[in-house]
Amino acid sequence: MTIITEQRNPNTIDIDLMSSVEIARTINKEDQKVAFAVEKELTLIGQGIDLIANAFLKGGRVAYFGAGTSGRIGILDASECVPTFSVDENMVQAYIAGGNKALRYSIENAEDSAELALKDLENFVPTNKDVVVGISASGNPEYVLTALREARGKGAKTIGITSNPEALFAKFCDVLICVHVGQEALTGSSRMKSGTAQKMILNMLSTGAMIKIGKTYQNYMIDVKISNEKLYERGCRFISEICNVDAQEASKLLNESGLSVKTACVMKLKKCTCQEAQKMLSSVNGVLRKVID
Repeated sequence: MTIITEQRNPNTIDIDLMSSVEIARTINKEDQKVAFAVEKELTLIGQGIDLIANAFLKGGRVAYFGAGTSGRIGILDASECVPTFSVDENMVQAYIAGGNKALRYSIENAEDSAELALKDLENFVPTNKDVVVGISASGNPEYVLTALREARGKGAKTIGITSNPEALFAKFCDVLICVHVGQEALTGSSRMKSGTAQKMILNMLSTGAMIKIGKTYQNYMIDVKISNEKLYERGCRFISEICNVDAQEASKLLNESGLSVKTACVMKLKKCTCQEAQKMLSSVNGVLRKVID
């Protein structure tokens, strides 16, 4: 049976005869279907968030495994967690079939290699505290299938993200998120709607898990790593809005806190020193709401 994402899309048969605007409009219409397809999987996505958050709370990690586009999307999500939430770089990891070279070039037969998966698993060393996420439009590449099977055998929890209801890796997943995006605008080009769905889901999984472990306050990205002028200004704005102070005082607090937005907020609202604020936050695993509300 042909995977539906590999089937021909009747809405785009004459796409090569369209004007540029018509091409954009046609692809946009197809893309609009993705969010509704993802919506149908929200219960399972929520289960995935809980698996990852629980792993983090126990000192565990999450690792994404994918090939081609799926692998690149996983690496993008993992790399953004460090500056966004100030987490250790090992907390969210990502592996792509063929290694770093595959980020820019197509590596022949890499997705079909169980050996490459085993090699990457040796680097990650999954345990029963961890979660491994397999990402694949078809759910069939040997690289991803092997990663999920072996990780599960080591006691790790597993999540699969696919667009194929008959994905082979389904039997190795504690949570299977299958998004029915339909045929791609270009037949078989799973970097399009399937890739968009994967990006949306990973956004939810990583962000949701970080929210659950206290990396935000309300909807403020409170644990942002201050590493440039833009982020410094953002940190000052967060402090100003949370603590109801002007920009000058917010900047002073941020500097005195060692560039920690959370610490600065506690210092102001609890009228305490930097060390006292850090101690309060440490006692509640860094959850700002538990200190100031």
